[in-house]
Amino acid sequence: MSMTSKTGQAAVYNDKVVRQFAIMTVVWGVVGMLVGVIIAAQLTWPALNLGIEWLSYGRLRPLHTNAVIFAFGGCGLFAASYYVVQRTCQTRIFSDGLAAFTFWGWQAVIVLAAITLPLGLTQGKEYAELEWPIDLLIAVVWVAYAVVFFGTIGMRKVRHIYVANWFFGAFILAVAMLHIVNSAALPVDMFKSYSAYAGVQDAMVQWWYGHNAVGFFLTAGFLGMMYYFIPKQAERPVYSYRLSIVHFWALIFTYMWAGPHHLHYTALPDWTQSVGMVFSLILLAPSWGGMINGIMTLSGAWHKLRDDPILRFLIVSLSFYGMSTFEGPMMSIKTVNALSHYTDWTVGHVHSGALGWVGLVTMGSMYYLIPRLYGQKKMYSVPAIELHFWVATIGIVLYIAAMWIAGVMQGLMWRAVNPDGSLTYTFVESVKATFPFYVIRLLGGLLYLGGMLVMLWNTVMTARGGQAQDVRIPAINPAHA
Repeated sequence: MSMTSKTGQAAVYNDKVVRQFAIMTVVWGVVGMLVGVIIAAQLTWPALNLGIEWLSYGRLRPLHTNAVIFAFGGCGLFAASYYVVQRTCQTRIFSDGLAAFTFWGWQAVIVLAAITLPLGLTQGKEYAELEWPIDLLIAVVWVAYAVVFFGTIGMRKVRHIYVANWFFGAFILAVAMLHIVNSAALPVDMFKSYSAYAGVQDAMVQWWYGHNAVGFFLTAGFLGMMYYFIPKQAERPVYSYRLSIVHFWALIFTYMWAGPHHLHYTALPDWTQSVGMVFSLILLAPSWGGMINGIMTLSGAWHKLRDDPILRFLIVSLSFYGMSTFEGPMMSIKTVNALSHYTDWTVGHVHSGALGWVGLVTMGSMYYLIPRLYGQKKMYSVPAIELHFWVATIGIVLYIAAMWIAGVMQGLMWRAVNPDGSLTYTFVESVKATFPFYVIRLLGGLLYLGGMLVMLWNTVMTARGGQAQDVRIPAINPAHA
């Protein structure tokens, strides 16, 4: 974005970096979901591994999770937080140069992940597979992100810090702490390192990180999106601002303690497992408080759901958020976990959150942002948004229903015993019984990917038909500052 003077620069928002991240959100969404469909097909028909080590399930699966969480989700969070913090603070972003560095640095992390993971270069830690040089780059980019975000908050022209920024700020700080602590490792060469922790302590630190990657990266950050874009799209104030503050503090305090529920019936001490379970159950309250707050923002404007597919994306995402945050605490109960653990029920739970909550709220937010970033009143094709919504929603329902049924079936088959105490079913029989559900999961994934391709086309057409414009920062009335 060209500027004539320093004062001219200060008078407009920096939307260039928002545009870049918004476009890459859509691009990486297609890539991440395509890899997901490929590995779903490999689980259905193992011959599709083709005997090529770089394309094997074990190498592509972490590529899929990293691409969807950190490339698609991450770029969406960068775009939304940079857009929201400028508008709610009524000031230009703190540093154009650092903001540009976060964009190019984050793309470099994603490309390096796409190269190293298929090569089998991994630490073998869930959501933290990347080797130490890339981990260092992530830490540097993230610190720059924090400086830009909190620097902008510090320069705000209004006294109040809007609640969305509290969620974005907590997500940035927590992810920095989680990443740096969990990634502590001893390098042995450029491509290999060993964790600084050993045995069950390593597992505990990993799942403190892993569950809070869900809690802060995939929840707090996207709640920041929700608290800005739902009131904007509905043209209504948030239902209860007081509830949003209670939601914030209760959520960020409780989430930190829930990680041990991933380690039920392991070598982790029993009391630690129980602490994780109790905090997971407590977590239901703030989660549902936030869901109700978002949905009730539509009070008096429910009719808008009939005509506005963007609002539908945002509101339905909250329905999936509510469902996932009921299911998670339930699965953390030890007796339920005894059935669900290591089954595809867990995969169904993860994807009701990832596809239903994170995916839909990100898509809705990008559909709000992209036309505005290109000087347009709306996306190139509103019917295409409608099509995307229905295709994606049907895809999610097929996916998660198939995984729930398969998971419960697997759990029951694995623990069924004959009167003499021998197992009723061999493991391979449970695999064979799961096959039709893997076909349905693949179909759901294909529908979801198809919706994402529609979004990519719509985004390209909107960008081609529009023009990037500088948006002036409104003048502040000192009486309201």
